[in-house]
Amino acid sequence: MCTLLTTFVYLVYAIIPIIAEPHYSLSDEFIDKINAKQKLWTAGRNFHPNTPYEHIKILAGTFPNLKLRSEAPTVKHDPALIASLPDSFDSRDKWPNCPTLNEIRDQGSCGSCYAVGSAATMTDRYCIHANGTKHFHFSAQDIMACCPECGLSCMGGNNEGCWNHYNTGGFVSGGSYGSKQGCMPYVVPPCEHNVTGSRPPCGRYLDPMKCVKSCEANYKVSYENDKRFGKPKYTLPNDEDHIRAELYQNGPVTTSIVLYEDFMTYKSGVYVHTEGKAIGHHTMKLMGWGVENGNKYWLIANSFNSDWGDNGFLKLLRGKNHCGVEEGVMTSIPIIP
Repeated sequence: MCTLLTTFVYLVYAIIPIIAEPHYSLSDEFIDKINAKQKLWTAGRNFHPNTPYEHIKILAGTFPNLKLRSEAPTVKHDPALIASLPDSFDSRDKWPNCPTLNEIRDQGSCGSCYAVGSAATMTDRYCIHANGTKHFHFSAQDIMACCPECGLSCMGGNNEGCWNHYNTGGFVSGGSYGSKQGCMPYVVPPCEHNVTGSRPPCGRYLDPMKCVKSCEANYKVSYENDKRFGKPKYTLPNDEDHIRAELYQNGPVTTSIVLYEDFMTYKSGVYVHTEGKAIGHHTMKLMGWGVENGNKYWLIANSFNSDWGDNGFLKLLRGKNHCGVEEGVMTSIPIIP
């Protein structure tokens, strides 16, 4: 259960964004300033300039649980494996029979990145460790609604709790919004980042999340029988080599970074924080690495839908613990029945 202090922090983060804030970070002037200050990456428009700033704030829905993180063992990899690693690596190339490695989830107007990023990583690893012969699309909705130690649904949470509960309580399956797939599909609708489109406008999803431990009517497995589990959670050293070895050997991991306003404008290149204030923390799926124009990067799948960034993906500076990317890693090995 969340402590009263943690609950208070969540509520503060949930309420404060309602207050009007400046929208400079969504302006053309802000984008132009970023592009003038550096050449590593290109900023552009990912959100309509009239997008409520509360939507931008709520996307950073990770509140790291340092107690759970400190309890997790740190796994180090064999120096021989590290020495043999290639200069670039993309999980999609090594495990082509795991199609969810290509998936970009959409958290909508909800601070659920902790749940969405964790579920996406669990999904990929399940397929990878089943040698591409079994597929299970883990439900971010189950994490949000039925895991108190993970967080408070759209008001935010922590991926440490997600990986902890994966071992102790397990999670059911669930597809994207409106998919009717799996036991418990995602209930938060996607929202429209661009000027025009078919999605509803971005704001905040306010409906309360109630844990109803039953599956979709057309799903033929019970809630309890649908659950899948992982082995105990672990972290990696704050070291790019051990993280690369983990990706190469076991597949994607989650990472939590400090999210800055300029991150919202990322379009291409190797992201380095350049302009704007910190918004909060954000969880994503780290899935590869490479070098672009002499700059080392991590390949990451985000959860702002495929209109954001480079078709939903980004490259982030590697080897400098930039924005905390290398100290925020956590994962586990799935149990394949």
